[in-house]
Amino acid sequence: MKKAFFLLAALLPLTLVAQEEEEGWSHNGLAGFNLSQTAFTNWSAGGENTVADNIYFNGSLNYKKDKLSWTNDLSANYGQNFTQNTGWRKSIDNLNFASKLGHQINETVYYAALLDFKSQLADGYKYTDDDKTLVSKFLTPSYLNVSVGIDYKPNSHIAVYYSPVAGKLTMVTDTLLSEAYGIDAGKKVRPQLGSIFKVNVDYTFYEDKVTLKSVLDLFTAYDDTFGKVDVNWDVLIG
Repeated sequence: MKKAFFLLAALLPLTLVAQEEEEGWSHNGLAGFNLSQTAFTNWSAGGENTVADNIYFNGSLNYKKDKLSWTNDLSANYGQNFTQNTGWRKSIDNLNFASKLGHQINETVYYAALLDFKSQLADGYKYTDDDKTLVSKFLTPSYLNVSVGIDYKPNSHIAVYYSPVAGKLTMVTDTLLSEAYGIDAGKKVRPQLGSIFKVNVDYTFYEDKVTLKSVLDLFTAYDDTFGKVDVNWDVLIG
């Protein structure tokens, strides 16, 4: 018996990159939209028709003059997958903002203060075979870190920050989800004091046609959970 095979894979990337400098100020941005589809007909190896989309933005606004340094980074990323069996499901969702103010000590080291905020944009669910359970919402959870420490910048592409004095707030807007994120039942906020380690990497390659951005955050609290590290690592190539 003759079998027919049909496979369609379409990738529609749209990426916009902007970079500009003024006296003391510099700013750059990376935004894009990706859409892909795969379809199978009488394909003996099996498979499932799928559609996936992803929209993202990553921008920076920085100031450097004399011994003062101020960096601001905003990133947002949202994507979905669709299959015939599951319908639409969220695949990625984050909203991050960081602002760091520094005063230069020597050529590569700064005193610094950091404000860092992380959350998401849409509802998230845990799926079972025949049901789904709400596990997250807009701004639930949210994480706010405020700290002072030392920032090491060996060049314009890498920044390594450490603070032994960091305050962290874990927040929810819906108390039904409080305990899922370590917050006491019925409350919306959990404060913690700890230390934070943060690494930023920002490189461009191939005559500024390819951009690599990586942000690694590590936090441990000064309480009975000390030594357990909260890890957040974002990597964007565009």
